[in-house]
Amino acid sequence: MIKLKRAYESASRDDGVRYLVERLWPRGVKKTDLKIDGWLKDVAPSAELRRWFSHDPAKWRTFQKRYSAELETKASAWAPILQAARRGAVTLIYSSHDAEHNAAVALRGYLEGKKVPKSEVSRVAGNTSGRGVRRGGQVPPAAANHL
Repeated sequence: MIKLKRAYESASRDDGVRYLVERLWPRGVKKTDLKIDGWLKDVAPSAELRRWFSHDPAKWRTFQKRYSAELETKASAWAPILQAARRGAVTLIYSSHDAEHNAAVALRGYLEGKKVPKSEVSRVAGNTSGRGVRRGGQVPPAAANHL
């Protein structure tokens, strides 16, 4: 499970592994006060994309598409998040005031699409024998265990 939390909110036990997913450190927060397991700067949007978006909700859909394209080239940056999520809860820490239109929201959406590796999806989707796909079209447990 991947959750989101602002950097200005207190950490809690159910947060699990906490990753700061901002390129810049949150203003007004002391490094000693922010309880994080890692700062994944490279998973954040590029400076150019961040400046272009400027937290404008009218640009949200385009931002998500552009950010997803950037993330496709940064698998090593977001891999630790998926690895931690396989073991338990993960909380992405962000600093934006807008809880609906920020990079952490877009990142979580992107990662949720990565739960089952493409190779596993292709194998299951291409299976015409009926084996490997459970009733109701569910992915088999072996594939589901990837997250």
